[in-house]
Amino acid sequence: MARAFASRIITAPVGAVWNVVRDFNGLPKWHPAIRDSEIEGGAPADQVGAIRAFHLQDGALVRERLLSLDDSRYSFSYNFETPAFPVSNYRAGIDLIPVTKTGGTYVQWWAEFDEAPDDQGKYVDIISAAVFSAGLEALAEFVKDLPAVDEQLWQGWRPAKVFVSTPMAVAVDRVWQTMRDFAGMDGWHPDIRSMAMLQGAPSDRVSAVRDFQFGAGQLHEQLTLLSDTDRAFRYRILKSPQPWMNYHAGARLWPVTADNSTLAVWTADWVASPNDDVTLIPLVHDHVFQLALDTLEAKLQAG
Repeated sequence: MARAFASRIITAPVGAVWNVVRDFNGLPKWHPAIRDSEIEGGAPADQVGAIRAFHLQDGALVRERLLSLDDSRYSFSYNFETPAFPVSNYRAGIDLIPVTKTGGTYVQWWAEFDEAPDDQGKYVDIISAAVFSAGLEALAEFVKDLPAVDEQLWQGWRPAKVFVSTPMAVAVDRVWQTMRDFAGMDGWHPDIRSMAMLQGAPSDRVSAVRDFQFGAGQLHEQLTLLSDTDRAFRYRILKSPQPWMNYHAGARLWPVTADNSTLAVWTADWVASPNDDVTLIPLVHDHVFQLALDTLEAKLQAG
């Protein structure tokens, strides 16, 4: 199955961007390739199952069905009912991630589909560049002057107790090459020392444990997930001086195709008393995750 993909970080806040892209009938407002659009049968544009019928600038008719819409996580998906290209089993979507460091928005547009054998790779390039990348560039221009939306960062329950997302002006594979080393964080966090894998385990062995000093405390963390496909890892704390239980955390890197950079997302959840969380949440957000990512970016940029 082929996959088309484009992504960009937009300076507007996620609420403002989402208000634009969630309008399933709104493509002509911001995408230069779309001439007009209507929802068949007069259905609401946010009704799952609704079909939008639109014309490209050359007059070609395309019809797409809304498959899912998620206001709490800023994403939607759709398929072709009348294809724009000679592909099959087409499913696509747009996902937004708020960028906590800058107040901007990461936007990714993707599609998966089958191509005929003679067309292998042809429509991946066309859809990625002419549809998705060009559309995201136009979207960034369209939303830059819109008024800010005064709302909470997340609708409903936030995805984690600590959610850090930060742009890194380094290619995603280069960032991942460093971050996937579960025993290497003492090389890019100024407050972590003497990190090593217990019992000499490989640093990419899931279930292995790293031992290190953070400030005056000693911690043991166990690797629970490592994915080179998603550029992601997760881990849990087995030993810590902090007053928390069931601490699980993880990071994932997202490619930014617009400028060959990276969005890093690092999250954590645990159980602790509300009084302890007053101290623990900013400690992890500011002095663990954000500091680590800022230091790593500076190190990689320096060579």
